[in-house]
Amino acid sequence: MKVSIKIKSSVFLAILLLLTVSILSILVLSGIRNNQKKDYETYLAQQVKIANTYIKQIYLTESIEDSGQFLQKSGSKLVSQLNSINGMHTAIYDMNGKEIANSMPYNNRKDVKELLSHALKDQIAYQIAGDYVEYMAPIYNGDQIGVIKFYYSLKKNINFYNNIKSLFIRIGAAVFVLSFMGAYFYFNTFSKSIVKLKKDTLDIKMGLYNRIVPLRRKDELGELSEGIYYMSSQIEENIKKMEEEQQKLRLAVQKLKALEKQQKTFIGNITHEFKTPLTVIKTYMDVLDMYSDDPNLLKDAKVNIVKETQRLYEMVEKILHLSSLQKYDFEFQCEKVDVKDILEEICSRMQGKAHKFNISLIKSLKSGFILGDKENLMHIFINLIDNAIKYNTVNGEIFINSYTKDRKVFIEVADTGIGIPKEAREKIFEPFYMVNKDQSKNHGGTGLGLSLVKELIEKQKGTILLLDTKEKGTTFLISFPSL
Repeated sequence: MKVSIKIKSSVFLAILLLLTVSILSILVLSGIRNNQKKDYETYLAQQVKIANTYIKQIYLTESIEDSGQFLQKSGSKLVSQLNSINGMHTAIYDMNGKEIANSMPYNNRKDVKELLSHALKDQIAYQIAGDYVEYMAPIYNGDQIGVIKFYYSLKKNINFYNNIKSLFIRIGAAVFVLSFMGAYFYFNTFSKSIVKLKKDTLDIKMGLYNRIVPLRRKDELGELSEGIYYMSSQIEENIKKMEEEQQKLRLAVQKLKALEKQQKTFIGNITHEFKTPLTVIKTYMDVLDMYSDDPNLLKDAKVNIVKETQRLYEMVEKILHLSSLQKYDFEFQCEKVDVKDILEEICSRMQGKAHKFNISLIKSLKSGFILGDKENLMHIFINLIDNAIKYNTVNGEIFINSYTKDRKVFIEVADTGIGIPKEAREKIFEPFYMVNKDQSKNHGGTGLGLSLVKELIEKQKGTILLLDTKEKGTTFLISFPSL
């Protein structure tokens, strides 16, 4: 059966107090009894000395030579004198054990043969009979001439002892009750603290860490409570970290599965995209083997082989760049860059190609400083402007704007080209995805440019969005954190 610590501590406290009060009372009462015994033994011994002194005085006064005759003649007188002095009943016996005189009433006399036999052998002996002490001692006149017996009343001693005993019982009971109550309320705080600590451990077991509050005590229990509180906080924090790590692990597993799926798609697309230019090159090589003397065929083959080879080279270069970005976390050479300066330089570079297709570059650039890799930023904007030129219409326009808003630097690249259908908007950043494959092949497109642009922007904590346009054309919005 389970017993509460409160009950155990209360029972233990009650037993401890009871034993303390009882032992103290017993020791004190025993000391009183021993002290009373010592007092009446000393007093009676003194009375025996007084009796012997009287015997000598009477013996000298009456000049009686025979001891037996002396006791017979003066015994009653001696008893009467001693009774008048100390108020005790007295008796005298000769050496034969015969009672010579006795002031004690006859009906209260006890059998004292055993005591008398000891006293006749020159020894002191006494016994307690009811509330009296019968004390026997030898008397002398040179040699032992008999025995004197005193009847010493113990009524006062007994009354005193009983009064003290009663007082101890009353005071002891009061002390016990008051001490128990005081100690109970005091030690009850310990019990409550221990019960509280037990509850805290159960709360930790149940995972209810927010219920734990440390005890406000400046002792070991307070230190233990604080230790449990901080331990529970640490356990809760560790569990949260473990849950976060598990969540990260789950996300990593999901990402790995997605990457595995993307990898399979990526490899399939690579195989397909590599096959097209290689097939063209192989076809022309086979035809040249058959018709090597045809100058028109040779010229056409040269142009197409160079075109497909360049397309294949660009595809391999972009695949390697994109793959490295996805697989490794390269350190960018980040520096403080003004977007306006980069866009001015790129527009200057791309002006010739735009002029070739009768396309106008319209700029509205404002300074905006970001932390980025200059070479990668050049690659991003060149890709976007190059696409705007490739997929624009004749005599079309390209609008390049930059501005700062809400602690971000925004760059817009818009064209008046063929636009992107709604069903293709969510796929344009996927590797090898091309909206119009025939037109992309005519311009040497690989379907990797926007995917690479998105990776480079996100690696530099930026974002890229394809904005909705009511009219034909495409608008990309890029943003970076502003310095």
